Amino acid sequence: MGAEESVVVGTGAVSAEEVIRVARLGAPVRISRDAMSAMAETRKRIEALAEDPKPVYGISTGFGALATRHIPSALRTQLQRSLVRSHAAGNGPEVEREVVRALMLLRLSTLATGRTGARPEVAQVYASLLSAGITPVVHEYGSLGCSGDLAPLAHVALAVIGEGTVRDADGELVPAATALSAAGIAPVILEEKEGLALINGTDGMLGMLVLACEDLHGLLRLADVTAAMSVEGLLGTDKVFAPDLQALRPHPGQARAAANMVRLLAGSEIVQSHANPSCTVVQDAYSLRCAPQVAGAARDTLAHAERVASWELASAIDNPVVTLDGRVESNGNFHGAPVGYVLDFLAIVVADVASMSERRTDRFLDVARNHGLPPFLADDPGVDSGHMIAQYTQAAIVSELKRLAAPASVDSIPSSAMQEDHVSMGWSAARKLRRAIDGLTRVLAIEALTAARALDLRAPLAPSPATGAVRDTIREHVAGPGADRHLAPEIEAAVILASSGALVASAESVVGKLD
Repeated sequence: MGAEESVVVGTGAVSAEEVIRVARLGAPVRISRDAMSAMAETRKRIEALAEDPKPVYGISTGFGALATRHIPSALRTQLQRSLVRSHAAGNGPEVEREVVRALMLLRLSTLATGRTGARPEVAQVYASLLSAGITPVVHEYGSLGCSGDLAPLAHVALAVIGEGTVRDADGELVPAATALSAAGIAPVILEEKEGLALINGTDGMLGMLVLACEDLHGLLRLADVTAAMSVEGLLGTDKVFAPDLQALRPHPGQARAAANMVRLLAGSEIVQSHANPSCTVVQDAYSLRCAPQVAGAARDTLAHAERVASWELASAIDNPVVTLDGRVESNGNFHGAPVGYVLDFLAIVVADVASMSERRTDRFLDVARNHGLPPFLADDPGVDSGHMIAQYTQAAIVSELKRLAAPASVDSIPSSAMQEDHVSMGWSAARKLRRAIDGLTRVLAIEALTAARALDLRAPLAPSPATGAVRDTIREHVAGPGADRHLAPEIEAAVILASSGALVASAESVVGKLD
């Protein structure tokens, strides 16, 4: 299914794949007929309650700590507009376009369930903005993750009512009113409950979780590739990855990682060169021998995170919410703890996978541990420094990743005059995970770059067909061993190959799809 084909939002959950298509590939969006009908039907209930003299939270009252004030009907349009304006209090750098698009799609998905009471025409503006490529400006800081991602969602809602700033399809910063007018989209005038329905949700943190899971699938396959290259270049053995040994500890992720490494190392002249009784190495270091245990545990943690994401994708989060039998009830479903926890779990995973990668790289550079390779893989040690400082770069990133692994979800700063006295910090967990994933990409790229140099230095022995293909892809962009060159551009070239999936694709061109 291509990016040009619309994602249809109905009363059920959107899939993670649909989130990726809209967020990253710019797929247009349309709303199904059943969703339009469900929203219209539920709206009747909201309108009836709006006429009721008895105050109903979110419809005819203030919000949060101000929920005790009854708002007369003449002021309710102002109430909704004021809610959006006041909550659009984000600050700091702009959030990435893909994150905002994911957030918008997920809020639209909740609106489409019919559980929020928003009118169909409000939901349609979200679909129209996404299809037109108009992206409201959302800022880094402002969300406590409870009641969901209030400030980020409010910045989007501000654009829906024709206020604030957006980036148009060309990426130009323009007033929302200008962009909507150019795209033929009429801003909405919010009615009872609609402002609240647009800002109560975990959509920002959930969108970033879905994007992170997609990224980590590729990076964990890359971690197997770079680990295999390092095992090979450091004259390690592939015997420890045998299926019967892995089966003694039946964690599914471990089995998958080990199986990948067996396939990647198959046919290696380098491995076979020391697979005989004369080899004096009794055991490989943990960073080589235990690579499947770490990468496997990372996979199993990722699987748990995806289960949580699937439950959240199937959720209709708002407060109050309109139940299937027509009740309008307050609830606590907007609390971001379930999403915040797994975002933090993944940050721990990222830090540990990167830490192991850095340790393998360091072994290549130390003559006491690299089994005959030159110091720092330098061409003329002493005159040349080789990859000495590439490892420094890795170490600096890994140190940062360890700090980013400190959980955000254990923190809470009470707000709203102690009405919101426990918050999830899920948005913060998501933001630091994005930074961590970027760091892991760079660490694995440096390991691949260093391991490729080591494989060249093992000539005339040939690497396996799979690792050799990865090495050859790197060589299309970075020259082989030689005198010191400006290293930063070579590292960045490897980072681009890592982030694009080109390194994994090279290996898979030989061994087939890695698990």
